[in-house]
Amino acid sequence: MATSAFDGPDAPHQRPPSVTDATVEALGKLSEALEVVEHARGYLYGFHRLTGTADLALGEAVGLLRKAGHSQLADMLDRDIVGRNVISGRWTFQIIEDYDDGYYSAFKAAEKQARRELLDGKRHLFEAEMKEDRRSHGLAHHEARPPETERGP
Repeated sequence: MATSAFDGPDAPHQRPPSVTDATVEALGKLSEALEVVEHARGYLYGFHRLTGTADLALGEAVGLLRKAGHSQLADMLDRDIVGRNVISGRWTFQIIEDYDDGYYSAFKAAEKQARRELLDGKRHLFEAEMKEDRRSHGLAHHEARPPETERGP
């Protein structure tokens, strides 16, 4: 199997001197936790979009019920459900803003601070080292990095 000077992670994915396996593992787990928070945030945005879409469709249903002669039912839905808060005092955009400005931003900042203090700010070192361990060196589709990285400056 042929190897080259580019057969390994690029500089942003190489461990700084004196960083231990334990540190890389710990920050890998912190990165994993942040990925779960990002995933949860995506669900929160999905919840926001689905709830908004439902409210708009409900508004259309109210109009159709009125047109069909069911004004009393339409009035009840319009009054009690259309535009209703999803939790006390809040629409979904307000939930997202609270999440983003509170828990999410604090978590992102803490993860970044940990990387800055312990890994010179480098990201995904645990994954980069796992890739080096798991890939078949020298085989097509198992390259260490994209071809454009090999072209150099």
